[in-house]
Formats: sequence, structure tokens, C-alpha cells
Amino acid sequence: MVTNLIGREIRLAGRPAGVPGPQHFHLVREAVPPLADGQLLVRNTWMSVDPYMRGRMNDEPSYLPPFQVGAVLEGGAIGEVVESRSATVASGATVSHFLGWRDYAVVDAAGATVLDTTAGPAQAYLGVLGTTGLTAYAALTEAAPVRSGDTVFVSGAAGAVGSVAGQLARLLGAGTVIGSAGGPDKAKRLATDFGFDVAIDYQAGPIAEQLTRAAPQGIDVYVDTVGGDHLAAAIGAARSGARIALVGAVSSYNATGPVPGPENLYQAYWKELTLRGVLVTSYFPLFPEWIERASGWLRAGALRTEETVVHGLAQAPAALLGVLSGANTGKMLVRLDS
Repeated sequence: MVTNLIGREIRLAGRPAGVPGPQHFHLVREAVPPLADGQLLVRNTWMSVDPYMRGRMNDEPSYLPPFQVGAVLEGGAIGEVVESRSATVASGATVSHFLGWRDYAVVDAAGATVLDTTAGPAQAYLGVLGTTGLTAYAALTEAAPVRSGDTVFVSGAAGAVGSVAGQLARLLGAGTVIGSAGGPDKAKRLATDFGFDVAIDYQAGPIAEQLTRAAPQGIDVYVDTVGGDHLAAAIGAARSGARIALVGAVSSYNATGPVPGPENLYQAYWKELTLRGVLVTSYFPLFPEWIERASGWLRAGALRTEETVVHGLAQAPAALLGVLSGANTGKMLVRLDS
């Protein structure tokens, strides 16, 4: 039995108005509570930071409850079970759970998933084999299904979901895959590392004009992680019957007032477009199918993953701020056991 254990955790120190900063986070040391029956003590080794977490820093209703000021933040994490009071999960198992932002987590066994690390490294279950990959898969098979020969546009294409979505579009039969990213280096990597046919640097000029040049005949599918001008550009470039998967709108997450919708939204009416939101929790039944397909593509080298790794729990706030400013390529992860 592990006793007298002191762990570190990061709490929400205050609610930001606009862009958050280090002052909105507080690193504290706290005694780890003893286990009850059916619980696990997990030493976290990896944690995820994701754009949706910015919305939870606001005191506003959404699909997940807001973080509470003074309380520990939470999010996806991977760790090793160092003590178990569960008949279903043994000590030494590697598990995923939702109590990140701390060194040690007391987790109900029902809220932990034992991982098969033969399918990929443990941290992949926070990225390509986790909700990141599942989001891209749901977007391109359910919300905005790709058909053979389609022209597909992905925004935020150097990010966690976008980099998977572009490759997945190709594997599902797309004829042309276009991606947008911020800056020439990221745009170059879309082609060299992730197999996009055309890379758009949205910092180099208006996105609508660049997308028109990249897809003069229009687009059939758009995976939206940015919102704003990218969504307006995609609606303008969409062919009749095009499908749009609304995954995220990171361009508006730090807004301090109402965010206007695309001024050309009426085109969605007469083009008979489909715009469908993607909430990954609605697609959890697809997880086994996705992991089987994705692990096969990973083994064959047909699917490439990228990680931006920050070391140490104390750097987790900076990692989240980096995600919100586009500092990452691929999945942003925090390694806790270093």
C-alpha cells in the first residue's frame, strides 16, 4: 500500500478574458488520497493538452462542464497503475483515463482503459489511436464522408487532428488533398511529411484567394478546425452537395465578444451543402474499428504521426498556450516522468 504520497497538480487560478496566460494556472503540492475499493492509483507519464480546454476555462455551458476556479484541471492522460484495489485492473498495467494535470491520479477502475501497447506506443492513445485520430475518422467517414476522387480541404492541417485527417482522406480515396497551416515551414511539411497535394500558408495572403487557386474546380469535403475566414473560404469554394465537418473553431476561442458567422452562409442553401458538427464522444462506438484500421496503417507506414513534446508537469500550461497559438506540429503532449 502506498502511503503519505505527495503529488503535484495544476489548478485553475482564474478565468481569462481573451488570451490566457501563465497567471491563470497554479501549481500546488497536495497529499494523494487513499484508495477506496474499485479504485486505482495511477502515476501519470503522459498527458494531453487540446484546444477545447480553452472553452472550459470560461464559465459557460458547453458539452463538458467548465473547469472550476481553484480546482484541478483535467484531460486525457496515460499512466502506470502503481496500486490497485480493483479485481479488473492489475498493478503494473498501462491505462488511459481523464485525470491529467497531476502527477498521481486516483481513478475509478471503470474510468480507466487498459491499453494494448503492441498496437502502438502508449502515448499514441492520446493522439492517433485516441480521440484525436477518432475525430478525424468520424469527420471523414460519418460527418463528411469522402468519396473516391473527391477534393478535400483540411484547415489546421499541421495540427493533431488535421495532420491525421489529410492522410486519412487519401487512404479513403480522395483524389486531391489540400491543407492550410500557418507559416512557410509548416506549409512545407504538409507536402513533405503528411502527403498533402497542395499546402496553403494562410499567413501569406487571404485564404479564400489561395483556396480558389488550389482548387479551381471547387472542393467536395472540408474538415474545419479553424472556423472564421477558413469556413467562409470553404463555403465559397464548395461544389454543390459538398460536405463540411465542423470539428473546431480555434480562431475564435479567445474572442471576448460575439463571433460573427460566415457572411456567405447563404451559399450553403443554394449549393445544398451539409454542415455537421463533430463531437467525438458521440463516436466512441467507432473506437475499436478505428484502432484496428489505424494500427494497421501505422504498421504499414501508410499513416505517419507527429508529436510536439513538452517535458514536465510545470510546463503543461505553456504547452496549452502553445496549442492555442499554433506552436505545435501534430499532437502536443506533456511527458511527466522526466
